[in-house]
Amino acid sequence: MHGSRLTYTFLVFAVLVSAFPFYYTIVAASRSNADIAKVPPTLIPGPNLLHNFQQALDQADIGKALVNSLIVSGSITVGTVLCSTLAGFAFAKLRFKGSNALLAFTVGTMMIPPQLGVIPLFMVIAKLEWANQLQAVILPSLVSAFGVFFMRQYIAQSLPDELIEAARVDGASTARIFWTIVVPIARPAMAVLGLVTFMTAWNDFFWPIIALSSQEPTVQVALRQLGGGYVQDQSVVMAGTLLGTLPVLVVFGLLGRQIVGGIMQGAVKG
Repeated sequence: MHGSRLTYTFLVFAVLVSAFPFYYTIVAASRSNADIAKVPPTLIPGPNLLHNFQQALDQADIGKALVNSLIVSGSITVGTVLCSTLAGFAFAKLRFKGSNALLAFTVGTMMIPPQLGVIPLFMVIAKLEWANQLQAVILPSLVSAFGVFFMRQYIAQSLPDELIEAARVDGASTARIFWTIVVPIARPAMAVLGLVTFMTAWNDFFWPIIALSSQEPTVQVALRQLGGGYVQDQSVVMAGTLLGTLPVLVVFGLLGRQIVGGIMQGAVKG
């Protein structure tokens, strides 16, 4: 199939519009505050990138915040993908009493605003003496209702019942069926869920700023400490933002092939 010139023109335009904010972040991070305030704005990178990086590292503990965010986001991603895949497989292919009601209850929790649970959640964290510790951010987010529903829908459509029945005839247990059959088939969906979960956990600001102190910040909490003063130094803020964005790009690069492969696999099956 070949696209028309209009199609390619639209795609190029969409790429430029999508990439421009990231490019301007690089430009702003490499310029001074006075250059950013110029009208019209400067669109060429400047020579101050390393200096602004150093300023960001001096004003806030960005290095520690990056490590904390990697621990928090990585733990939440692994836990959410594993638990959601297990629950999705159970809801999609295992028959047990009350499964439909339990699935409806799980999906129904998505309609509850998370802000309503902040006070009781913090009371539990304080009771466990986990305040200002990373587990206070990790454990409440290890499972998501969206992840369970997403994996349930994917497994229900992609995994034939005959394949599970054949495995049971061969003597495979439920655990073996999950690891040897379900996980390979669900890998594209797991990659998509992993990327979405990692980005959500990485960009989360509301709960970490409540549960953590300035001595144990995540990236989003540390960024609010940048550019302080009577006139905020936007170049330093952009430098810190650029440092906080790089791990997300690395994760997307690692999972991007799985995502594209899953899309192509679905297209071939269709």
